[in-house]
Amino acid sequence: MLIRGYRSLTFLVLSVALALTAQGRAACAFDPNAGVTKESGPFALFKFGFSAYKNGRKDEAVEAYRYAAEKGHTGSRWALANMYAYGDGVAENDLEAFKIYSEIAEKGVEPGSEDTGYFVNALISLAGYYRRGIPDSPIKSDLGQARQLYFQAASTFGVAEAQFQLAKMLLAGDGGSVNVQQAKKWLNRARKNGHAGAMGVFGNVIFQEGQTARGLAYMTAALDQCSPKDRPWLQTLQEQAFSLASEDDRRTAIAMSHSIHVDSD
Repeated sequence: MLIRGYRSLTFLVLSVALALTAQGRAACAFDPNAGVTKESGPFALFKFGFSAYKNGRKDEAVEAYRYAAEKGHTGSRWALANMYAYGDGVAENDLEAFKIYSEIAEKGVEPGSEDTGYFVNALISLAGYYRRGIPDSPIKSDLGQARQLYFQAASTFGVAEAQFQLAKMLLAGDGGSVNVQQAKKWLNRARKNGHAGAMGVFGNVIFQEGQTARGLAYMTAALDQCSPKDRPWLQTLQEQAFSLASEDDRRTAIAMSHSIHVDSD
Protein backbone atom coordinates (compact mmCIF):
# COMPACT_ATOMS: atom_id res chain seq x y z
CA MET A 1 0.00 0.00 0.00
CA LEU A 2 1.46 3.38 -1.05
CA ILE A 3 0.81 6.25 1.33
CA ARG A 4 2.23 9.30 -0.39
CA GLY A 5 0.24 11.76 1.71
CA TYR A 6 2.27 11.28 4.88
CA ARG A 7 5.67 12.50 3.73
CA SER A 8 6.11 15.09 6.44
CA LEU A 9 4.92 16.16 9.84
CA THR A 10 3.60 19.34 8.27
CA PHE A 11 1.22 17.47 5.99
CA LEU A 12 0.03 15.32 8.88
CA VAL A 13 -0.81 18.36 10.99
CA LEU A 14 -2.62 19.98 8.08
CA SER A 15 -4.61 16.78 7.55
CA VAL A 16 -5.64 16.77 11.19
CA ALA A 17 -6.63 20.44 10.96
CA LEU A 18 -8.88 19.77 8.01
CA ALA A 19 -10.51 16.86 9.82
CA LEU A 20 -11.19 19.00 12.84
CA THR A 21 -12.65 21.79 10.76
CA ALA A 22 -15.08 19.32 9.23
CA GLN A 23 -16.13 18.16 12.68
CA GLY A 24 -16.74 21.69 13.94
CA ARG A 25 -14.84 24.01 16.22
CA ALA A 26 -13.67 22.79 19.62
CA ALA A 27 -14.52 24.45 22.88
CA CYS A 28 -12.23 27.23 24.01
CA ALA A 29 -11.56 26.25 27.62
CA PHE A 30 -10.79 22.98 29.35
CA ASP A 31 -13.48 23.12 32.00
CA PRO A 32 -17.01 21.74 32.57
CA ASN A 33 -18.60 24.92 31.22
CA ALA A 34 -16.90 24.29 27.90
CA GLY A 35 -18.49 20.87 27.62
CA VAL A 36 -15.14 19.04 27.72
CA THR A 37 -13.80 17.31 30.84
CA LYS A 38 -11.40 14.48 31.52
CA GLU A 39 -14.41 12.16 31.33
CA SER A 40 -15.22 13.28 27.77
CA GLY A 41 -14.74 10.94 24.86
CA PRO A 42 -11.27 10.60 23.34
CA PHE A 43 -12.06 12.41 20.10
CA ALA A 44 -13.66 15.36 21.94
CA LEU A 45 -10.53 15.61 24.08
CA PHE A 46 -8.34 15.37 20.99
CA LYS A 47 -10.26 18.15 19.25
CA PHE A 48 -9.97 20.33 22.32
CA GLY A 49 -6.25 19.61 22.63
CA PHE A 50 -5.66 20.53 19.01
CA SER A 51 -7.61 23.77 19.35
CA ALA A 52 -5.79 24.67 22.57
CA TYR A 53 -2.43 23.96 20.94
CA LYS A 54 -3.23 26.17 17.93
CA ASN A 55 -4.20 29.00 20.27
CA GLY A 56 -1.01 28.77 22.33
CA ARG A 57 -2.51 27.09 25.40
CA LYS A 58 -0.06 24.22 25.29
CA ASP A 59 -0.46 23.23 28.94
CA GLU A 60 -4.16 22.59 28.29
CA ALA A 61 -3.30 20.76 25.08
CA VAL A 62 -0.95 18.42 26.96
CA GLU A 63 -3.60 17.70 29.59
CA ALA A 64 -6.27 16.95 27.00
CA TYR A 65 -3.94 14.79 24.92
CA ARG A 66 -2.96 12.79 28.00
CA TYR A 67 -6.56 12.02 28.90
CA ALA A 68 -7.36 11.10 25.29
CA ALA A 69 -4.22 8.94 25.05
CA GLU A 70 -5.24 7.06 28.20
CA LYS A 71 -8.50 6.28 26.41
CA GLY A 72 -6.56 4.79 23.49
CA HIS A 73 -6.68 7.68 21.00
CA THR A 74 -3.72 7.23 18.64
CA GLY A 75 -3.67 10.80 17.32
CA SER A 76 -3.38 12.15 20.85
CA ARG A 77 -0.53 9.78 21.61
CA TRP A 78 1.25 10.97 18.47
CA ALA A 79 0.73 14.65 19.32
CA LEU A 80 1.94 14.10 22.89
CA ALA A 81 5.02 12.20 21.71
CA ASN A 82 5.92 15.03 19.34
CA MET A 83 5.60 17.59 22.13
CA TYR A 84 8.04 15.59 24.25
CA ALA A 85 10.39 14.99 21.31
CA TYR A 86 10.67 18.70 20.48
CA GLY A 87 10.25 20.19 23.95
CA ASP A 88 7.09 21.88 22.69
CA GLY A 89 4.94 22.92 25.65
CA VAL A 90 6.69 20.43 27.94
CA ALA A 91 10.26 19.76 28.97
CA GLU A 92 12.06 17.90 26.16
CA ASN A 93 12.15 14.21 27.01
CA ASP A 94 13.31 11.85 24.27
CA LEU A 95 12.83 8.75 26.40
CA GLU A 96 9.19 9.62 27.07
CA ALA A 97 8.67 10.35 23.37
CA PHE A 98 10.30 7.03 22.50
CA LYS A 99 7.96 5.15 24.87
CA ILE A 100 4.85 6.74 23.34
CA TYR A 101 6.01 6.19 19.75
CA SER A 102 6.68 2.56 20.72
CA GLU A 103 3.13 2.19 22.03
CA ILE A 104 1.78 3.43 18.69
CA ALA A 105 4.06 1.10 16.71
CA GLU A 106 3.24 -1.92 18.89
CA LYS A 107 -0.49 -1.31 18.49
CA GLY A 108 -0.13 -1.60 14.73
CA VAL A 109 -2.63 -0.33 12.18
CA GLU A 110 -5.42 -1.80 10.11
CA PRO A 111 -5.11 -1.36 6.31
CA GLY A 112 -6.77 1.88 5.29
CA SER A 113 -7.12 3.06 8.89
CA GLU A 114 -7.25 6.77 9.65
CA ASP A 115 -4.40 6.09 12.11
CA THR A 116 -2.00 5.08 9.31
CA GLY A 117 -0.20 8.42 9.26
CA TYR A 118 0.42 8.34 13.00
CA PHE A 119 1.69 4.77 12.80
CA VAL A 120 4.10 5.53 9.95
CA ASN A 121 5.41 8.63 11.67
CA ALA A 122 6.00 6.59 14.82
CA LEU A 123 8.06 4.06 12.83
CA ILE A 124 10.23 6.80 11.35
CA SER A 125 10.67 8.54 14.71
CA LEU A 126 11.67 5.26 16.36
CA ALA A 127 14.13 4.59 13.54
CA GLY A 128 15.76 7.94 14.24
CA TYR A 129 16.08 7.15 17.93
CA TYR A 130 17.57 3.73 17.25
CA ARG A 131 19.95 5.29 14.75
CA ARG A 132 21.49 7.69 17.25
CA GLY A 133 20.43 6.27 20.63
CA ILE A 134 19.20 8.34 23.58
CA PRO A 135 21.98 9.53 25.91
CA ASP A 136 21.75 8.51 29.56
CA SER A 137 18.97 6.03 28.88
CA PRO A 138 18.56 2.30 28.15
CA ILE A 139 18.00 3.14 24.45
CA LYS A 140 21.33 2.57 22.70
CA SER A 141 22.16 2.96 19.05
CA ASP A 142 20.92 -0.07 17.09
CA LEU A 143 21.54 0.53 13.39
CA GLY A 144 20.10 -2.83 12.39
CA GLN A 145 16.79 -2.01 14.07
CA ALA A 146 16.79 1.48 12.54
CA ARG A 147 17.36 0.04 9.09
CA GLN A 148 14.54 -2.47 9.57
CA LEU A 149 12.08 0.24 10.64
CA TYR A 150 13.00 2.47 7.70
CA PHE A 151 12.54 -0.51 5.40
CA GLN A 152 9.06 -1.17 6.79
CA ALA A 153 7.97 2.46 6.30
CA ALA A 154 9.68 2.63 2.89
CA SER A 155 8.37 -0.61 1.42
CA THR A 156 4.94 -1.09 2.99
CA PHE A 157 3.87 2.56 3.07
CA GLY A 158 6.01 4.18 0.36
CA VAL A 159 7.14 7.08 2.55
CA ALA A 160 9.74 9.20 0.74
CA GLU A 161 11.70 10.21 3.85
CA ALA A 162 12.00 6.57 4.96
CA GLN A 163 13.12 5.59 1.45
CA PHE A 164 15.76 8.33 1.56
CA GLN A 165 17.06 7.41 5.00
CA LEU A 166 17.14 3.71 4.12
CA ALA A 167 19.15 4.50 0.99
CA LYS A 168 21.69 6.50 2.99
CA MET A 169 22.12 3.59 5.40
CA LEU A 170 22.60 1.21 2.47
CA LEU A 171 25.25 3.49 0.97
CA ALA A 172 27.12 3.78 4.27
CA GLY A 173 26.71 0.15 5.31
CA ASP A 174 24.96 1.24 8.51
CA GLY A 175 23.12 -1.68 10.12
CA GLY A 176 24.18 -4.12 7.41
CA SER A 177 26.21 -4.46 4.26
CA VAL A 178 26.77 -1.75 1.66
CA ASN A 179 24.41 -2.15 -1.30
CA VAL A 180 24.72 0.64 -3.85
CA GLN A 181 22.23 -0.83 -6.31
CA GLN A 182 19.52 -1.14 -3.66
CA ALA A 183 20.34 2.37 -2.46
CA LYS A 184 19.89 3.74 -5.97
CA LYS A 185 16.52 1.98 -6.21
CA TRP A 186 15.28 3.59 -3.01
CA LEU A 187 16.69 7.00 -3.94
CA ASN A 188 14.79 6.86 -7.21
CA ARG A 189 11.57 5.90 -5.45
CA ALA A 190 12.00 8.74 -2.96
CA ARG A 191 12.75 11.18 -5.79
CA LYS A 192 9.57 10.15 -7.64
CA ASN A 193 7.71 10.73 -4.37
CA GLY A 194 8.96 14.32 -4.39
CA HIS A 195 12.14 14.12 -2.27
CA ALA A 196 14.70 16.59 -3.65
CA GLY A 197 17.41 15.40 -1.27
CA ALA A 198 17.10 11.88 -2.66
CA MET A 199 17.51 13.23 -6.18
CA GLY A 200 20.66 15.07 -5.16
CA VAL A 201 22.20 12.02 -3.49
CA PHE A 202 21.24 9.85 -6.48
CA GLY A 203 23.03 12.34 -8.72
CA ASN A 204 26.11 12.20 -6.54
CA VAL A 205 26.17 8.40 -6.64
CA ILE A 206 26.05 8.22 -10.44
CA PHE A 207 28.55 11.10 -10.65
CA GLN A 208 30.96 9.00 -8.59
CA GLU A 209 30.26 6.06 -10.91
CA GLY A 210 31.43 8.09 -13.91
CA GLN A 211 28.17 9.53 -15.25
CA THR A 212 29.56 13.02 -14.77
CA ALA A 213 27.15 15.23 -16.72
CA ARG A 214 24.02 13.28 -15.77
CA GLY A 215 24.95 13.10 -12.12
CA LEU A 216 25.74 16.82 -11.98
CA ALA A 217 22.43 17.53 -13.73
CA TYR A 218 20.48 15.69 -11.02
CA MET A 219 22.36 17.52 -8.27
CA THR A 220 21.75 20.88 -9.96
CA ALA A 221 18.04 20.16 -10.43
CA ALA A 222 17.77 19.04 -6.78
CA LEU A 223 19.39 22.28 -5.63
CA ASP A 224 16.94 24.31 -7.71
CA GLN A 225 13.90 22.44 -6.34
CA CYS A 226 14.83 21.68 -2.72
CA SER A 227 13.38 23.14 0.48
CA PRO A 228 15.37 25.81 2.36
CA LYS A 229 16.44 23.34 5.05
CA ASP A 230 18.08 21.04 2.49
CA ARG A 231 19.79 23.79 0.52
CA PRO A 232 23.06 24.06 2.51
CA TRP A 233 24.14 20.40 2.22
CA LEU A 234 22.82 20.02 -1.33
CA GLN A 235 24.69 23.15 -2.37
CA THR A 236 27.92 21.76 -0.91
CA LEU A 237 27.37 18.47 -2.76
CA GLN A 238 26.65 20.20 -6.06
CA GLU A 239 29.52 22.68 -5.80
CA GLN A 240 32.04 19.93 -5.05
CA ALA A 241 30.92 17.99 -8.12
CA PHE A 242 30.82 21.15 -10.24
CA SER A 243 34.44 21.91 -9.37
CA LEU A 244 35.54 18.45 -10.54
CA ALA A 245 33.61 18.44 -13.82
CA SER A 246 34.97 19.64 -17.14
CA GLU A 247 33.57 22.76 -18.77
CA ASP A 248 31.72 20.67 -21.36
CA ASP A 249 30.15 18.48 -18.68
CA ARG A 250 29.10 21.56 -16.73
CA ARG A 251 27.33 23.06 -19.74
CA THR A 252 25.65 19.75 -20.56
CA ALA A 253 24.56 19.27 -16.94
CA ILE A 254 23.03 22.74 -16.66
CA ALA A 255 21.09 22.23 -19.88
CA MET A 256 19.87 18.78 -18.74
CA SER A 257 18.87 20.03 -15.29
CA HIS A 258 16.09 22.21 -16.71
CA SER A 259 14.15 19.14 -17.85
CA ILE A 260 14.59 17.13 -14.63
CA HIS A 261 11.84 17.36 -12.03
CA VAL A 262 11.89 15.92 -8.53
CA ASP A 263 8.74 13.84 -8.99
CA SER A 264 9.13 12.83 -12.64
CA ASP A 265 9.82 9.38 -14.05
